[in-house]
Amino acid sequence: MAQMSDYLESKLIDHVFRNTGFATPGVIHVALYSTDPTDADIGTELEAGTSPGYARQTVSIGPDTNGVALNNVEILFPAATGDWVAITHIGIRDESSGGNLLMHKILGTPVSVLNTNNFRIPIGDLELTFA
Repeated sequence: MAQMSDYLESKLIDHVFRNTGFATPGVIHVALYSTDPTDADIGTELEAGTSPGYARQTVSIGPDTNGVALNNVEILFPAATGDWVAITHIGIRDESSGGNLLMHKILGTPVSVLNTNNFRIPIGDLELTFA
């Protein structure tokens, strides 16, 4: 992922430099966005009303190699039950709904998901790093 959110940056600074505990999320989720979520978490996430069938998906992350961790299972979103708005960004969140944005990244090209199609992230294509 390209950027950490303000929330995660603050938690890591407090944890590393101020000896403040940070409860890591038990499960992380991928969210899809039609606008940049920004570090401040103000983007527009897809929702069932404008993207029928959309729901955040869980992520399984393998061990890191030289500070980079990758998804070790394909991330498959449910089949669209209508055309979705164009996806421009992805985000990593700590809850299946609501919660906190942890990281975000722009897609190289916006993706349109049409009725009955799925959005997928193949194994190894979701890169998580603090660099």
